Amino acid sequence: MKVLMFNGSPKVKGCTYTALTQMAEILQEEGIETEIIHVGATPQGSCMGCMGCQKTGECVYGGEVVTAAKKLQQADGVVFGSPVHYASVTGNMMGFMHRLAWSAGDYLKYKPAAMVVSARRAGTTSALDEIAKIPEFFHMPLINGNYWPMVHGNTPEEVLQDEEGLQIVRNIARNMAWILKCIEAGKEKGINHPQPEEQIRTNFIR
Repeated sequence: MKVLMFNGSPKVKGCTYTALTQMAEILQEEGIETEIIHVGATPQGSCMGCMGCQKTGECVYGGEVVTAAKKLQQADGVVFGSPVHYASVTGNMMGFMHRLAWSAGDYLKYKPAAMVVSARRAGTTSALDEIAKIPEFFHMPLINGNYWPMVHGNTPEEVLQDEEGLQIVRNIARNMAWILKCIEAGKEKGINHPQPEEQIRTNFIR
């Protein structure tokens, strides 16, 4: 089993990375492979809805979205991580998530998801609310812990002093491992995810 972890910070090994590595260590202890993908500082841009991905199977704008989409096919779980910028996830992370959802939503469906945000002080809950929109759209069980998944600090060294925050993300990792193992055991017994009803789309203006 494998969990992909998306680091939405412009910094490769900043505060968000520090939180993700804490989760990765627990998952690896549980026998689950992890990979942290750095979304990066290059502007991602929001999805244009051009439908090119529906023809080619890849986002025509390229970048980390194409790499992530390919790796998602073999992944069993997903973690979205981002620092807080103006009470929001980073602009690059938002664009990345939107493009990934549009071009590779089928590879996200029914895979357990977790999230974590890092902040110097505030804006964490609104950022978490933004991330949660993607898992809620694709039937993804959202894995929680004993509190909201956030760490505080202005540097990785300060994040390492946030003992409560790090404990929360470790608990989330343990819960992720548990759910993944339960899903695997269910598959062995012939229990698969439910099949959704055909989507009903209601327009409010006719």
